Amino acid sequence: MRTKSLSAPNAEHVGALVAMLSWPNLALSPYILAMTGAGVLIALVAWLPLVLRRLPLSLPIICIALGAMLFSFAPIALRPLPQHHPAFTERFTEFVVIIALMGAGLKIDRIFHVRRWQVTWRLLGVTMPLCIAMIAALGVLSGLPWLVALLLGAALAPTDPVLASDVQVGPPRTGEEDEVRFGLTSEAGLNDGLAFPFVQLAILLCAAASDGKPWLVEWLTYNVLWEIVAGVGGGWLVGRAFGWLTFHIPSDSKLASTGDGLIAIAATFISYGLTEVIHAYGFLAVFITALTLRHAHREHDFQRDMHDVTEQVERLAMMVLLLLFGGALASGLLAPLTWIDVGLALAILLLVRPVAGLAGLIGLKIDRTEKLTLAFFGIRGVGSIYYIAYALNHARFAQVDRLWAIVALVILLSILVHGLTVTPIMRSLDRRQGRDPDAAGHERVGG
Repeated sequence: MRTKSLSAPNAEHVGALVAMLSWPNLALSPYILAMTGAGVLIALVAWLPLVLRRLPLSLPIICIALGAMLFSFAPIALRPLPQHHPAFTERFTEFVVIIALMGAGLKIDRIFHVRRWQVTWRLLGVTMPLCIAMIAALGVLSGLPWLVALLLGAALAPTDPVLASDVQVGPPRTGEEDEVRFGLTSEAGLNDGLAFPFVQLAILLCAAASDGKPWLVEWLTYNVLWEIVAGVGGGWLVGRAFGWLTFHIPSDSKLASTGDGLIAIAATFISYGLTEVIHAYGFLAVFITALTLRHAHREHDFQRDMHDVTEQVERLAMMVLLLLFGGALASGLLAPLTWIDVGLALAILLLVRPVAGLAGLIGLKIDRTEKLTLAFFGIRGVGSIYYIAYALNHARFAQVDRLWAIVALVILLSILVHGLTVTPIMRSLDRRQGRDPDAAGHERVGG
């Protein structure tokens, strides 16, 4: 009797447990599935860079592939096409970019000086305007309306601070700051803000085409002069304030004493928010804030703490965004493309940036291999998505689906081409310059 009375409840319990764990019940628990997926994502953020460190692959390639598979095979009704979610696309890419800009600024060891930053001024003053003009011209020749072509040029001219970590300088005080890495890091930090006037120009011209409103004076005085100067000034003031509170306040309550690198995230949000309130370029302000905060005490160990937290947040946000980008590709983002568009994307990536890059570096006293590397690694990515989303949320442009498809193809090709070549090229460059890429201090964990 006792045995029988015990066995019956056990059988019932086992049956209930099996029913509870069955797939239909799990499918009805999106919260649990989301939590599990988030755990897997965070584990991949920490682990994949170690696996890919010496392979001709990059973290963005893996993320896009995972996103494409997830949205192709999993029973997910959401189609993450940017044109279907314009507000979310603009805000999420904006968040990812400003975090990346803070991280880029905190990495740079080189003290700011006009002559020592010569490679940066060349890439910003010559290469970027040439890229805008060449892309716009190619866009018109490809059949795009000239305003759409101008927007395309403005969005695709700047290099991306998010997807370029493998060609950027290393963490603070690691000594990984050769001319190539410094040039690409400083260019990515500053050109996102300096490309914005041309995005605004496309928006103003689009509005003027419908209402005839004068645009030139407003663009020069407000979008160019005020927003750049106020962005630089606002970023510097916030950086000075945080530098004093973090390292120099005359008490034991210095922010550096907390050991909490989240201070960098706070500085990012405050810098961006305050400069946007006064209608200045927040991207530019965040990078200037980072440089100023880095300069406040260059040798303090807390600089590395701030950088590490920023990098972790950046990589996690980047992976989420690229999973969605892969999902958008699987959902038909590239469907409007024609063969002309494919040729345009290849020309932007393989012709425009290398030619404009080499033109900007004429006369610069560095090795020819370094010039070729600087010119080649004009990585396009999250910043371009933000600019297109911002412009389309503020004006009515023609051929929106085709525009998104071209931008997405350029980004995809950039991730593939640059991601597959960055490891061998940068390791070869290190060897040519007498550095051992496998040395303990040179093993980086980047995206």
